[in-house]
Amino acid sequence: MSRHQPKNPAMDLLIETLDLEQLEVRLFRGQSPQVGWQRVFGGQVIGQALVAATRTVEEGRFVHSLHAYFVRPGDPAVPIIYDVENIRDGGSFATRRVTAIQHGKPIYFMTASFQDDEEGFEHQASMPDVPMPEHLLGEAELKERFLTQAPSHIRAYWERPRPIELRPVALDHYFSAEKLEPSQNIWVRTTGPVPAKRHLQAAVLAYLSDMTLLDTSLFAHGTSVLDRRLQVASLDHAMWFHRPPILDDWLLYSQDSPSAFGGRGMTRGAIFSRSGTLLASVAQEGLIRKKATD
Repeated sequence: MSRHQPKNPAMDLLIETLDLEQLEVRLFRGQSPQVGWQRVFGGQVIGQALVAATRTVEEGRFVHSLHAYFVRPGDPAVPIIYDVENIRDGGSFATRRVTAIQHGKPIYFMTASFQDDEEGFEHQASMPDVPMPEHLLGEAELKERFLTQAPSHIRAYWERPRPIELRPVALDHYFSAEKLEPSQNIWVRTTGPVPAKRHLQAAVLAYLSDMTLLDTSLFAHGTSVLDRRLQVASLDHAMWFHRPPILDDWLLYSQDSPSAFGGRGMTRGAIFSRSGTLLASVAQEGLIRKKATD
């Protein structure tokens, strides 16, 4: 069941943010929205880097995987330069390496592989059996019910206009200090229309793939990324695009964290369409450590 999506300023801003300025043949400049964040959201850098790489690949080849490292926090006050290196153009695959630069230093590296569409063997994992999004509390209801007594920094986080709506299947992780199973299922959707361009839809899917992963790795420890006593940051990110993304309806983001050790938490994710088609798989390791105290 798809929907007619009305225009939304936050979604329009994301599309504008992904529309990079080309400076040279393989050199691009991206801006960051000024929304009060102290550092650039990792999903934005993933999406912008993917757009930069895509613009150097011949038409008809689409991203099937990306592997990336975050090496420095991004500064939202200055542009990000994306330098794309053409590693290989083969008979059916193309490979690009992207370096994101700020203040003369790399903040992010990504290698992405693109492929011509072709037919072959097919199978996929099954989607978890969870309630449909219409049977869950929406963001407006969640805010009304749970944010009244929340600390100011948590209210500010949830009340900020955003291009992606989240609808968690279970809420225990968000409103409990208990140690819980490090897994979750979240329905996600864009809050406005995304142009029907496959490259752009892949970039938006890459953007939202960075959401909530670090939180999942913290569920087993009774805390969250909003705990100011913690230092949390994405370290690396990998994504495989199994089938063309479709963003005109809800997607189920199913996540689990198999390990946390050495100040790092690892989370896996699978993104399904409402009908159960596996669109993408994700893996990320993040820094999750307690801040040093004097």
